[in-house]
Amino acid sequence: MIKQEIQFIEHYYQVVSEYLMNYSMQLVGAILVLLFGLWVAKKLSSVTAALMNKHNIDVTLTNFISNVVKVIVIVMFVVISLGKIGISVTPFVAAIGAASLGAGLAMQGMLSNYGAGLAIIATRPFVVGDTIMVNGISGLVKDIQLGHTILIDEEQVEITIPNKQIIGEVLHNSFANSLVKGEVGIAYHADHHMAVKLIQHILSEHPNVANEPEIKVGIEAFADSAVVISYRYWVPTNKIIETKLAVNSLVFDAINNAKIEIPFPQRVVTLKNPT
Repeated sequence: MIKQEIQFIEHYYQVVSEYLMNYSMQLVGAILVLLFGLWVAKKLSSVTAALMNKHNIDVTLTNFISNVVKVIVIVMFVVISLGKIGISVTPFVAAIGAASLGAGLAMQGMLSNYGAGLAIIATRPFVVGDTIMVNGISGLVKDIQLGHTILIDEEQVEITIPNKQIIGEVLHNSFANSLVKGEVGIAYHADHHMAVKLIQHILSEHPNVANEPEIKVGIEAFADSAVVISYRYWVPTNKIIETKLAVNSLVFDAINNAKIEIPFPQRVVTLKNPT
């Protein structure tokens, strides 16, 4: 048993010795080529990143492309190094191709998200800080990743949307602000001009209400019991609720202080005596 083990060790020692004798210089050359390739890959990656930063390319896209360049260069030099020491890379290339095909089919959804993420970063239909609505979901853009985009709604809930659900859909972008709508009903005999002026003054003085787009105040409808005064204004998306509540409170106080009646819903019923 010991003799067999010794023969086994001697056999592999002889194989390694012959390999080193035949490929020692090639092995040294392969190591030098690989080290040189790592240096070139790092340099090219840095140059690519610097060039893209100079042209103000998005940082996510910059990091992705620079890393891709680095990986491609390293793979090229690994292939060259393997060829130097007599290892055929053809079977490896075939295996990598087959594995890539299988992985691509298995991760088709993920890859489509990455492709959509690159399209978003390249075309920039929106940026971090914009307010968007897509597929009925709206919120403030918190982060844009290659695979998904994160929104924050007015209730401070984070919403993660796969990027493939954004590209190709109708996209609404109101940038940093969101539209807020409000309304109040006043009596038919009340002075609606005064009510409109009071609401305009409140909105123009509130610090969270944006000057652009311009606020809109006017008669929305003639309801059964009241003239409906509607007001629309724009506020930062992350301050929708607090601003809406504050403005509604100010409008209510101003209408009451001006002695403008806010009527209850009512119906007038006329009873006629049968003839």
